[in-house]
Amino acid sequence: MKQAPEYVAGHGLLKGKSVLITAAAGAGIGFAAARRAAEEGCRALMISDIHPRRLDEAVTRLRAETGLEQVYGQICDVTNQQDVSTLVQLAESKLAGIDVLINNAGLGGQKNVVDMSDNEWSTVLDITLTGTFRMIREILPHMQARGHGVIVNNASVLGWRAQKEQAHYAAAKAGVMALTRCSALEAAEHGVRINAVSPSIALHDFLKKASSEELLNQLASKEAFGRAAEVWEVANVMMFLASDYSSYMAGEVVSVSSQQA
Repeated sequence: MKQAPEYVAGHGLLKGKSVLITAAAGAGIGFAAARRAAEEGCRALMISDIHPRRLDEAVTRLRAETGLEQVYGQICDVTNQQDVSTLVQLAESKLAGIDVLINNAGLGGQKNVVDMSDNEWSTVLDITLTGTFRMIREILPHMQARGHGVIVNNASVLGWRAQKEQAHYAAAKAGVMALTRCSALEAAEHGVRINAVSPSIALHDFLKKASSEELLNQLASKEAFGRAAEVWEVANVMMFLASDYSSYMAGEVVSVSSQQA
């Protein structure tokens, strides 16, 4: 089945909830998740990104395409603790408390280990793993004080399996999985749930720039459906984990893949 299914309509999974999503400008999984959150009935939404123009455009699109008026944008570099603190403080104020956080910020690339510099290694881990850690650390005190909240992290099947030229990204995503499991046990004691999605391949413009067309076609051809996922198909699973339908799940990493993880 190489043809993607029809877009699934919203079912009110996030009715009445507020949502904060990192790295959500552009055409990737983050923006798809923001749109889905609005379509699933969230009462207020804030998205962050490091690109001002793209962020403003994303906010305008979300308001126009979903009809949700309370959509806000805030610049945030997740490698900068002050940016992270400012984002969470502003979101807490604008959204009247954050019910759902989706950690989507991440960085990939292609490089053999022997050719990889310390800076290339550190940059991928700082954005993808430590950035996720900073967001969780900053937001948990607020959620724990209220006795509820949900965090959904974006991992990758590369956290489980090997692929050439992906050592830095795979290590970072494996770290996100471990961070999800451990932090979830701590958060559960306060009524807060933390889980993660683990996509195989979801095509979007940023991924096309970061990886070769040959590699992307090769990976997509190995999928059971003979195609890459649509970004909204990954976002759908994020919505499930963010909703009350996943109320008994904590520390789980859900593979969004049409092949064995």
